[in-house]
Amino acid sequence: MSANNIYGGGGVGGVGGRGGRSAMASVDFYRRVPKDLTEATTLGAIMSICAITVMAVLFFSETIAFARTIMATSIALDENDQPQIRLNFNITLMDLHCDYVSVDVWDTLGTNRQNVTKNIEKWQLDEEGQRRIFSGRNREQREVVHEEHVETLEELHEDGVHAVELTMESFHPFVRGHEMSFIDMYAPWCIWCQRLEPTWEKFAQEVQSLGMPVGVGKVNCVTQAELCKDEKVMAFPTLRWYKSGEAILPDYKMDRTVAALVGYAKRKLEMEQKYKDWETKHADNPEQQRIKPNAGTSRPEHPGCQVSGHLMVNRVPGNFHIEAKSVNHNLNAAMTNLTHRVNHLSFGEPITKLPPHMENTPFMRKVKRVLKQVPEEHKQFNPMDDKLYATSKFHQAYHHYIKVVSTHLNMGSNAQSSSASSSSSSSSDVNSIVVYQMLEQSQIVFYDEVNVPEARFSYDMSPMSVVVQKEGRKWYDYVTSLCAIIGGTFTTLGLIDATLYKVFKPKKL
Repeated sequence: MSANNIYGGGGVGGVGGRGGRSAMASVDFYRRVPKDLTEATTLGAIMSICAITVMAVLFFSETIAFARTIMATSIALDENDQPQIRLNFNITLMDLHCDYVSVDVWDTLGTNRQNVTKNIEKWQLDEEGQRRIFSGRNREQREVVHEEHVETLEELHEDGVHAVELTMESFHPFVRGHEMSFIDMYAPWCIWCQRLEPTWEKFAQEVQSLGMPVGVGKVNCVTQAELCKDEKVMAFPTLRWYKSGEAILPDYKMDRTVAALVGYAKRKLEMEQKYKDWETKHADNPEQQRIKPNAGTSRPEHPGCQVSGHLMVNRVPGNFHIEAKSVNHNLNAAMTNLTHRVNHLSFGEPITKLPPHMENTPFMRKVKRVLKQVPEEHKQFNPMDDKLYATSKFHQAYHHYIKVVSTHLNMGSNAQSSSASSSSSSSSDVNSIVVYQMLEQSQIVFYDEVNVPEARFSYDMSPMSVVVQKEGRKWYDYVTSLCAIIGGTFTTLGLIDATLYKVFKPKKL
Protein backbone atom coordinates (compact mmCIF):
# COMPACT_ATOMS: atom_id res chain seq x y z
CA MET A 1 0.00 0.00 0.00
CA SER A 2 2.84 2.26 0.80
CA ALA A 3 4.61 1.40 -2.36
CA ASN A 4 1.49 1.95 -4.44
CA ASN A 5 0.91 5.32 -2.78
CA ILE A 6 4.49 6.31 -3.36
CA TYR A 7 4.39 5.25 -7.00
CA GLY A 8 1.01 6.80 -7.45
CA GLY A 9 2.16 10.10 -5.92
CA GLY A 10 5.24 10.02 -8.06
CA GLY A 11 3.14 9.48 -11.14
CA VAL A 12 0.91 12.41 -10.39
CA GLY A 13 3.95 14.62 -9.65
CA GLY A 14 5.63 13.55 -12.86
CA VAL A 15 2.54 14.30 -14.90
CA GLY A 16 2.32 17.72 -13.24
CA GLY A 17 6.00 18.46 -13.98
CA ARG A 18 5.63 17.47 -17.62
CA GLY A 19 2.52 19.62 -17.86
CA GLY A 20 4.41 22.63 -16.47
CA ARG A 21 7.27 22.14 -18.87
CA SER A 22 4.84 21.79 -21.78
CA ALA A 23 3.16 25.08 -20.82
CA MET A 24 6.52 26.86 -20.64
CA ALA A 25 7.69 25.35 -23.92
CA SER A 26 4.61 26.70 -25.70
CA VAL A 27 6.07 30.27 -25.54
CA ASP A 28 9.48 29.24 -26.86
CA PHE A 29 10.48 31.55 -29.72
CA TYR A 30 13.64 29.59 -30.41
CA ARG A 31 12.35 26.04 -30.99
CA ARG A 32 14.93 23.42 -31.76
CA VAL A 33 14.85 21.30 -34.85
CA PRO A 34 16.05 17.75 -34.17
CA LYS A 35 19.47 17.15 -35.56
CA ASP A 36 18.23 14.09 -37.39
CA LEU A 37 15.96 16.36 -39.48
CA THR A 38 18.79 18.73 -40.63
CA GLU A 39 21.19 18.29 -43.47
CA ALA A 40 24.66 19.90 -43.79
CA THR A 41 25.65 20.97 -47.29
CA THR A 42 28.74 22.50 -48.90
CA LEU A 43 26.65 25.47 -50.07
CA GLY A 44 25.46 26.08 -46.51
CA ALA A 45 29.04 26.02 -45.24
CA ILE A 46 30.08 28.58 -47.85
CA MET A 47 27.14 30.84 -46.97
CA SER A 48 27.93 30.49 -43.25
CA ILE A 49 31.50 31.63 -43.84
CA CYS A 50 30.20 34.56 -45.89
CA ALA A 51 27.75 35.46 -43.10
CA ILE A 52 30.51 35.43 -40.47
CA THR A 53 32.77 37.53 -42.67
CA VAL A 54 30.06 40.09 -43.45
CA MET A 55 29.01 40.34 -39.79
CA ALA A 56 32.63 40.80 -38.68
CA VAL A 57 33.27 43.57 -41.21
CA LEU A 58 30.03 45.36 -40.32
CA PHE A 59 30.69 44.93 -36.62
CA PHE A 60 34.11 46.59 -36.77
CA SER A 61 32.81 49.35 -39.06
CA GLU A 62 29.95 50.08 -36.71
CA THR A 63 32.25 50.07 -33.69
CA ILE A 64 34.61 52.56 -35.34
CA ALA A 65 31.66 54.77 -36.30
CA PHE A 66 30.38 54.62 -32.72
CA ALA A 67 33.75 55.65 -31.31
CA ARG A 68 34.10 58.58 -33.72
CA THR A 69 32.40 61.95 -33.07
CA ILE A 70 31.35 64.53 -35.65
CA MET A 71 31.14 68.32 -35.54
CA ALA A 72 27.56 69.54 -35.70
CA THR A 73 26.53 73.18 -36.17
CA SER A 74 23.20 74.64 -35.17
CA ILE A 75 21.68 78.09 -34.83
CA ALA A 76 19.80 79.24 -31.76
CA LEU A 77 18.59 82.44 -30.17
CA ASP A 78 21.42 84.13 -28.29
CA GLU A 79 20.39 84.30 -24.64
CA ASN A 80 23.51 86.04 -23.37
CA ASP A 81 22.31 88.45 -20.68
CA GLN A 82 25.53 90.44 -20.27
CA PRO A 83 24.80 94.11 -21.03
CA GLN A 84 28.26 94.85 -22.44
CA ILE A 85 30.89 93.15 -24.55
CA ARG A 86 34.62 93.74 -24.69
CA LEU A 87 36.11 95.14 -27.92
CA ASN A 88 39.87 94.66 -28.36
CA PHE A 89 41.83 96.67 -30.92
CA ASN A 90 45.37 97.47 -31.98
CA ILE A 91 45.50 99.87 -34.93
CA THR A 92 48.40 101.71 -36.53
CA LEU A 93 47.75 105.11 -38.11
CA MET A 94 50.44 105.48 -40.75
CA ASP A 95 50.31 109.25 -41.18
CA LEU A 96 48.74 110.76 -38.07
CA HIS A 97 50.59 112.02 -35.02
CA CYS A 98 49.61 110.62 -31.62
CA ASP A 99 48.87 114.16 -30.40
CA TYR A 100 45.92 114.29 -32.79
CA VAL A 101 44.52 110.75 -32.46
CA SER A 102 41.10 110.57 -30.81
CA VAL A 103 39.01 107.43 -30.20
CA ASP A 104 35.26 108.07 -30.00
CA VAL A 105 32.39 105.65 -29.27
CA TRP A 106 28.73 105.94 -30.31
CA ASP A 107 25.77 103.52 -30.17
CA THR A 108 21.99 103.46 -30.60
CA LEU A 109 21.38 103.68 -26.84
CA GLY A 110 22.63 107.25 -26.93
CA THR A 111 26.21 106.60 -25.83
CA ASN A 112 28.49 109.28 -27.24
CA ARG A 113 31.93 109.25 -25.64
CA GLN A 114 34.49 111.62 -27.15
CA ASN A 115 38.19 110.80 -26.94
CA VAL A 116 37.90 107.72 -24.73
CA THR A 117 40.90 107.57 -22.41
CA LYS A 118 40.42 104.49 -20.23
CA ASN A 119 42.36 101.32 -21.15
CA ILE A 120 43.88 102.88 -24.29
CA GLU A 121 47.59 103.39 -24.98
CA LYS A 122 49.49 105.22 -27.72
CA TRP A 123 52.94 104.64 -29.20
CA GLN A 124 54.73 107.06 -31.50
CA LEU A 125 56.31 105.21 -34.46
CA ASP A 126 59.52 105.76 -36.37
CA GLU A 127 60.01 105.85 -40.14
CA GLU A 128 60.01 102.04 -40.32
CA GLY A 129 56.78 101.68 -38.38
CA GLN A 130 58.50 100.47 -35.20
CA ARG A 131 57.60 101.69 -31.72
CA ARG A 132 59.83 104.60 -30.77
CA ILE A 133 58.23 106.64 -27.98
CA PHE A 134 55.56 105.61 -25.51
CA SER A 135 53.01 108.41 -25.61
CA GLY A 136 51.25 107.13 -22.52
CA ARG A 137 47.59 106.63 -21.92
CA ASN A 138 45.11 108.30 -24.19
CA ARG A 139 44.70 111.00 -21.58
CA GLU A 140 42.86 114.25 -22.06
CA GLN A 141 44.99 116.83 -23.82
CA ARG A 142 46.12 119.77 -21.71
CA GLU A 143 44.66 123.04 -22.86
CA VAL A 144 47.41 125.56 -23.53
CA VAL A 145 47.25 129.02 -22.00
CA HIS A 146 46.41 131.92 -24.33
CA GLU A 147 47.18 135.54 -23.61
CA GLU A 148 44.55 138.25 -23.76
CA HIS A 149 45.61 141.63 -25.18
CA VAL A 150 44.09 145.06 -24.76
CA GLU A 151 45.57 146.32 -28.02
CA THR A 152 44.04 145.35 -31.33
CA LEU A 153 46.16 143.97 -34.13
CA GLU A 154 45.84 147.28 -36.00
CA GLU A 155 47.21 149.15 -33.00
CA LEU A 156 50.13 146.73 -32.78
CA HIS A 157 50.89 147.40 -36.44
CA GLU A 158 51.03 151.18 -36.04
CA ASP A 159 54.81 151.14 -35.69
CA GLY A 160 55.20 148.50 -38.38
CA VAL A 161 54.67 144.75 -38.89
CA HIS A 162 57.23 142.79 -36.94
CA ALA A 163 56.11 139.22 -37.79
CA VAL A 164 56.99 138.97 -41.48
CA GLU A 165 54.29 137.58 -43.80
CA LEU A 166 55.95 134.91 -45.96
CA THR A 167 55.00 133.47 -49.32
CA MET A 168 56.14 130.56 -51.46
CA GLU A 169 58.84 132.78 -52.98
CA SER A 170 60.09 134.44 -49.79
CA PHE A 171 59.83 131.58 -47.29
CA HIS A 172 63.03 129.64 -48.05
CA PRO A 173 65.24 132.76 -48.47
CA PHE A 174 63.91 133.98 -45.10
CA VAL A 175 64.59 130.80 -43.09
CA ARG A 176 67.98 130.32 -44.78
CA GLY A 177 68.92 133.93 -44.29
CA HIS A 178 68.46 133.67 -40.52
CA GLU A 179 70.48 131.28 -38.44
CA MET A 180 67.40 130.81 -36.25
CA SER A 181 63.77 131.30 -37.31
CA PHE A 182 60.43 130.81 -35.63
CA ILE A 183 57.47 130.49 -38.01
CA ASP A 184 53.71 130.52 -37.34
CA MET A 185 51.78 128.54 -39.99
CA TYR A 186 48.12 129.45 -39.65
CA ALA A 187 44.72 129.59 -41.34
CA PRO A 188 42.61 132.78 -41.10
CA TRP A 189 39.45 130.78 -40.26
CA CYS A 190 41.14 128.92 -37.35
CA ILE A 191 39.89 130.25 -34.01
CA TRP A 192 43.16 129.35 -32.27
CA CYS A 193 45.14 131.18 -34.95
CA GLN A 194 42.99 134.27 -34.47
CA ARG A 195 43.68 134.22 -30.73
CA LEU A 196 47.41 133.75 -31.34
CA GLU A 197 47.79 136.52 -33.93
CA PRO A 198 48.24 139.51 -31.56
CA THR A 199 50.43 137.41 -29.26
CA TRP A 200 52.65 136.45 -32.18
CA GLU A 201 53.01 140.09 -33.22
CA LYS A 202 53.95 141.13 -29.65
CA PHE A 203 56.39 138.21 -29.50
CA ALA A 204 58.05 139.47 -32.68
CA GLN A 205 58.29 142.94 -31.13
CA GLU A 206 59.86 141.49 -27.98
CA VAL A 207 62.41 139.51 -29.99
CA GLN A 208 63.35 142.65 -31.88
CA SER A 209 63.59 144.78 -28.72
CA LEU A 210 65.80 142.18 -27.00
CA GLY A 211 68.05 141.97 -30.05
CA MET A 212 67.62 138.20 -30.31
CA PRO A 213 69.06 136.74 -33.56
CA VAL A 214 65.77 135.09 -34.45
CA GLY A 215 63.65 135.73 -37.52
CA VAL A 216 59.94 135.70 -36.71
CA GLY A 217 57.56 135.03 -39.59
CA LYS A 218 54.15 133.67 -40.43
CA VAL A 219 52.58 131.80 -43.34
CA ASN A 220 48.93 131.94 -44.41
CA CYS A 221 48.19 128.30 -45.30
CA VAL A 222 45.05 129.23 -47.21
CA THR A 223 46.78 131.45 -49.75
CA GLN A 224 50.04 129.46 -49.55
CA ALA A 225 48.51 125.97 -49.56
CA GLU A 226 51.32 124.38 -51.60
CA LEU A 227 53.97 125.69 -49.22
CA CYS A 228 52.15 124.30 -46.18
CA LYS A 229 51.66 121.00 -47.99
CA ASP A 230 55.39 120.79 -48.68
CA GLU A 231 56.10 121.54 -45.01
CA LYS A 232 53.54 118.86 -43.98
CA VAL A 233 51.47 121.15 -41.80
CA MET A 234 48.77 118.93 -40.25
CA ALA A 235 47.18 121.36 -37.77
CA PHE A 236 46.69 125.06 -37.24
CA PRO A 237 48.50 126.84 -35.78
CA THR A 238 51.82 125.04 -36.30
CA LEU A 239 54.71 126.81 -34.56
CA ARG A 240 57.96 125.50 -36.01
CA TRP A 241 61.58 126.37 -35.25
CA TYR A 242 64.11 126.49 -38.10
CA LYS A 243 67.87 126.43 -37.97
CA SER A 244 69.68 127.59 -41.11
CA GLY A 245 66.65 126.65 -43.19
CA GLU A 246 66.16 123.21 -41.61
CA ALA A 247 63.05 122.45 -39.53
CA ILE A 248 63.80 121.44 -35.94
CA LEU A 249 61.20 118.96 -34.71
CA PRO A 250 59.08 118.42 -32.69
CA ASP A 251 56.97 121.54 -33.14
CA TYR A 252 56.27 123.93 -30.27
CA LYS A 253 53.11 122.84 -28.39
CA MET A 254 53.31 124.68 -25.06
CA ASP A 255 51.54 127.81 -23.81
CA ARG A 256 50.87 130.58 -26.32
CA THR A 257 51.87 133.61 -24.31
CA VAL A 258 54.58 136.14 -25.07
CA ALA A 259 56.59 135.06 -22.00
CA ALA A 260 56.38 131.36 -22.91
CA LEU A 261 57.38 131.99 -26.52
CA VAL A 262 60.30 134.24 -25.53
CA GLY A 263 61.45 131.65 -22.98
CA TYR A 264 61.36 128.93 -25.62
CA ALA A 265 63.43 131.08 -28.04
CA LYS A 266 65.98 131.83 -25.31
CA ARG A 267 66.40 128.15 -24.47
CA LYS A 268 66.97 127.34 -28.13
CA LEU A 269 69.61 130.07 -28.39
CA GLU A 270 71.30 128.96 -25.17
CA MET A 271 71.54 125.38 -26.38
CA GLU A 272 73.03 126.57 -29.64
CA GLN A 273 75.54 128.79 -27.87
CA LYS A 274 76.58 125.99 -25.50
CA TYR A 275 77.13 123.75 -28.49
CA LYS A 276 79.25 126.36 -30.23
CA ASP A 277 81.34 126.93 -27.10
CA TRP A 278 81.86 123.21 -26.70
CA GLU A 279 82.84 122.85 -30.37
CA THR A 280 85.46 125.55 -29.99
CA LYS A 281 86.90 124.10 -26.79
CA HIS A 282 86.71 120.33 -27.32
CA ALA A 283 86.68 119.86 -31.08
CA ASP A 284 89.86 117.78 -30.96
CA ASN A 285 89.06 115.77 -27.84
CA PRO A 286 87.10 112.58 -28.64
CA GLU A 287 86.81 111.68 -24.95
CA GLN A 288 84.44 114.61 -24.45
CA GLN A 289 81.87 113.23 -26.88
CA ARG A 290 79.76 111.71 -24.11
CA ILE A 291 79.20 115.15 -22.53
CA LYS A 292 78.54 116.85 -25.84
CA PRO A 293 75.62 119.28 -25.42
CA ASN A 294 72.50 119.07 -27.56
CA ALA A 295 73.00 121.12 -30.70
CA GLY A 296 69.29 121.64 -31.19
CA THR A 297 69.16 119.22 -34.08
CA SER A 298 65.88 117.94 -35.39
CA ARG A 299 64.56 114.72 -33.92
CA PRO A 300 62.87 112.51 -36.52
CA GLU A 301 59.15 112.73 -35.97
CA HIS A 302 57.39 110.50 -38.42
CA PRO A 303 53.66 111.16 -37.97
CA GLY A 304 52.68 107.58 -37.23
CA CYS A 305 50.84 106.34 -34.16
CA GLN A 306 49.88 102.94 -32.81
CA VAL A 307 46.78 103.05 -30.63
CA SER A 308 45.73 99.93 -28.72
CA GLY A 309 43.56 98.85 -25.83
CA HIS A 310 40.00 97.72 -25.26
CA LEU A 311 36.53 99.23 -24.93
CA MET A 312 33.46 97.99 -23.08
CA VAL A 313 30.60 98.60 -25.52
CA ASN A 314 26.88 97.97 -25.20
CA ARG A 315 25.44 94.95 -26.99
CA VAL A 316 23.58 97.13 -29.50
CA PRO A 317 24.51 98.51 -32.94
CA GLY A 318 27.16 101.20 -32.70
CA ASN A 319 30.60 102.22 -33.86
CA PHE A 320 33.95 103.41 -32.65
CA HIS A 321 35.97 105.68 -34.87
CA ILE A 322 39.46 107.11 -34.93
CA GLU A 323 39.79 110.67 -36.13
CA ALA A 324 42.18 113.59 -36.00
CA LYS A 325 41.16 115.96 -33.23
CA SER A 326 42.85 118.41 -30.88
CA VAL A 327 41.65 120.75 -28.15
CA ASN A 328 44.34 123.30 -29.09
CA HIS A 329 44.36 123.08 -32.89
CA ASN A 330 42.15 123.04 -35.92
CA LEU A 331 43.09 120.08 -38.07
CA ASN A 332 44.14 120.62 -41.65
CA ALA A 333 41.58 118.52 -43.53
CA ALA A 334 43.65 118.80 -46.69
CA MET A 335 46.56 116.99 -44.98
CA THR A 336 44.73 114.39 -42.88
CA ASN A 337 45.52 110.88 -44.09
CA LEU A 338 43.70 108.03 -42.34
CA THR A 339 45.63 105.15 -43.90
CA HIS A 340 45.74 102.47 -41.21
CA ARG A 341 46.72 98.91 -40.49
CA VAL A 342 44.54 96.72 -38.29
CA ASN A 343 47.04 94.75 -36.22
CA HIS A 344 44.25 93.17 -34.19
CA LEU A 345 40.51 93.56 -33.78
CA SER A 346 38.27 91.13 -31.89
CA PHE A 347 35.30 90.93 -29.53
CA GLY A 348 35.09 89.14 -26.18
CA GLU A 349 38.00 88.03 -24.05
CA PRO A 350 41.22 88.16 -26.12
CA ILE A 351 42.45 84.71 -27.14
CA THR A 352 45.07 85.57 -29.79
CA LYS A 353 48.14 87.81 -29.92
CA LEU A 354 48.48 87.90 -26.15
CA PRO A 355 51.54 89.06 -24.21
CA PRO A 356 53.74 86.24 -22.88
CA HIS A 357 52.50 86.53 -19.28
CA MET A 358 48.92 85.78 -20.41
CA GLU A 359 49.69 82.78 -22.61
CA ASN A 360 49.88 80.19 -19.80
CA THR A 361 46.89 81.18 -17.69
CA PRO A 362 44.28 78.49 -16.84
CA PHE A 363 41.79 80.23 -19.13
CA MET A 364 44.16 80.20 -22.10
CA ARG A 365 45.06 76.55 -21.54
CA LYS A 366 41.35 75.77 -21.66
CA VAL A 367 40.94 77.88 -24.82
CA LYS A 368 43.84 76.17 -26.57
CA ARG A 369 42.46 72.74 -25.66
CA VAL A 370 39.05 73.58 -27.09
CA LEU A 371 40.25 75.39 -30.22
CA LYS A 372 42.51 72.50 -31.13
CA GLN A 373 39.37 70.47 -31.85
CA VAL A 374 37.46 73.17 -33.77
CA PRO A 375 37.51 73.23 -37.61
CA GLU A 376 39.15 76.24 -39.25
CA GLU A 377 35.90 77.48 -40.78
CA HIS A 378 34.61 78.21 -37.27
CA LYS A 379 37.63 80.32 -36.24
CA GLN A 380 36.72 83.69 -37.80
CA PHE A 381 37.55 85.53 -34.59
CA ASN A 382 39.74 88.26 -36.11
CA PRO A 383 39.49 88.28 -39.93
CA MET A 384 40.79 91.88 -40.15
CA ASP A 385 44.12 91.21 -38.44
CA ASP A 386 47.30 92.33 -40.24
CA LYS A 387 45.41 94.02 -43.09
CA LEU A 388 46.38 97.41 -44.50
CA TYR A 389 43.66 99.86 -45.54
CA ALA A 390 45.47 102.51 -47.58
CA THR A 391 43.94 105.59 -49.16
CA SER A 392 45.77 107.07 -52.12
CA LYS A 393 44.21 110.54 -51.84
CA PHE A 394 43.21 112.99 -49.13
CA HIS A 395 39.54 113.43 -48.12
CA GLN A 396 39.08 109.66 -48.08
CA ALA A 397 38.87 107.06 -45.33
CA TYR A 398 37.88 103.44 -44.91
CA HIS A 399 34.67 102.56 -43.11
CA HIS A 400 34.33 99.01 -41.80
CA TYR A 401 31.04 97.20 -41.19
CA ILE A 402 31.23 94.25 -38.80
CA LYS A 403 28.62 91.63 -37.89
CA VAL A 404 29.39 89.99 -34.55
CA VAL A 405 28.06 86.47 -33.95
CA SER A 406 28.45 84.74 -30.60
CA THR A 407 29.69 81.18 -30.99
CA HIS A 408 29.39 78.47 -28.36
CA LEU A 409 32.09 75.81 -28.70
CA ASN A 410 31.13 72.62 -26.84
CA MET A 411 33.88 70.10 -27.23
CA GLY A 412 32.89 67.73 -24.42
CA SER A 413 32.92 63.98 -24.91
CA ASN A 414 29.15 63.84 -24.54
CA ALA A 415 26.81 65.46 -27.01
CA GLN A 416 25.50 68.76 -25.75
CA SER A 417 22.11 70.29 -26.26
CA SER A 418 21.95 72.47 -29.34
CA SER A 419 20.00 75.24 -27.68
CA ALA A 420 21.67 78.44 -26.59
CA SER A 421 20.36 78.05 -23.07
CA SER A 422 22.02 74.65 -22.75
CA SER A 423 25.23 76.13 -24.12
CA SER A 424 25.13 78.93 -21.63
CA SER A 425 24.55 76.55 -18.75
CA SER A 426 27.51 74.44 -19.84
CA SER A 427 29.82 77.46 -20.21
CA SER A 428 31.53 76.45 -16.98
CA ASP A 429 32.43 73.10 -18.51
CA VAL A 430 36.16 72.61 -18.97
CA ASN A 431 35.51 71.79 -22.63
CA SER A 432 33.13 74.67 -23.42
CA ILE A 433 33.86 78.32 -24.21
CA VAL A 434 31.99 81.25 -25.75
CA VAL A 435 33.78 83.24 -28.45
CA TYR A 436 32.73 85.81 -31.05
CA GLN A 437 33.11 85.41 -34.79
CA MET A 438 33.06 88.36 -37.18
CA LEU A 439 31.83 89.02 -40.70
CA GLU A 440 33.49 92.15 -42.09
CA GLN A 441 33.08 94.40 -45.10
CA SER A 442 35.07 97.57 -45.85
CA GLN A 443 34.69 100.42 -48.30
CA ILE A 444 36.21 103.84 -48.98
CA VAL A 445 34.09 106.87 -48.07
CA PHE A 446 34.71 110.28 -49.66
CA TYR A 447 34.59 113.48 -47.59
CA ASP A 448 34.11 117.13 -48.42
CA GLU A 449 37.30 119.18 -48.43
CA VAL A 450 36.30 121.04 -45.25
CA ASN A 451 35.57 117.86 -43.26
CA VAL A 452 38.24 115.87 -41.45
CA PRO A 453 37.95 112.14 -42.38
CA GLU A 454 37.70 109.37 -39.81
CA ALA A 455 38.39 105.63 -39.78
CA ARG A 456 35.07 104.16 -38.65
CA PHE A 457 34.39 100.66 -37.33
CA SER A 458 30.63 100.02 -37.21
CA TYR A 459 29.47 96.85 -35.43
CA ASP A 460 26.17 95.06 -34.98
CA MET A 461 25.44 92.16 -32.63
CA SER A 462 23.56 89.24 -34.18
CA PRO A 463 20.48 88.13 -32.18
CA MET A 464 21.30 84.53 -33.16
CA SER A 465 24.20 82.44 -31.95
CA VAL A 466 26.06 79.55 -33.53
CA VAL A 467 26.53 76.36 -31.53
CA VAL A 468 29.42 74.14 -32.59
CA GLN A 469 29.58 70.86 -30.70
CA LYS A 470 30.72 67.28 -30.85
CA GLU A 471 28.00 64.74 -31.50
CA GLY A 472 28.38 61.02 -30.80
CA ARG A 473 25.99 58.05 -30.97
CA LYS A 474 24.12 56.72 -27.97
CA TRP A 475 24.97 53.26 -26.63
CA TYR A 476 21.49 51.91 -27.31
CA ASP A 477 21.76 53.08 -30.92
CA TYR A 478 25.00 51.13 -31.18
CA VAL A 479 23.46 47.97 -29.65
CA THR A 480 20.46 48.25 -31.96
CA SER A 481 22.73 48.51 -34.97
CA LEU A 482 24.70 45.45 -33.88
CA CYS A 483 21.50 43.43 -33.50
CA ALA A 484 20.34 44.61 -36.90
CA ILE A 485 23.67 43.64 -38.42
CA ILE A 486 23.65 40.15 -36.91
CA GLY A 487 19.98 39.41 -37.49
CA GLY A 488 19.81 41.02 -40.90
CA THR A 489 22.93 39.32 -42.17
CA PHE A 490 21.85 35.92 -40.82
CA THR A 491 18.36 36.22 -42.30
CA THR A 492 19.42 37.62 -45.66
CA LEU A 493 22.11 35.05 -46.30
CA GLY A 494 19.74 32.35 -45.04
CA LEU A 495 17.22 33.35 -47.69
CA ILE A 496 19.93 33.36 -50.34
CA ASP A 497 21.10 29.93 -49.17
CA ALA A 498 17.57 28.54 -49.31
CA THR A 499 17.01 29.91 -52.80
CA LEU A 500 20.29 28.54 -54.12
CA TYR A 501 19.57 25.18 -52.48
CA LYS A 502 16.22 24.99 -54.25
CA VAL A 503 17.81 25.85 -57.57
CA PHE A 504 20.75 23.51 -57.41
CA LYS A 505 19.15 20.62 -55.49
CA PRO A 506 19.23 17.45 -57.68
CA LYS A 507 15.77 16.43 -58.72
CA LYS A 508 14.51 13.02 -57.73
CA LEU A 509 13.29 10.69 -60.45
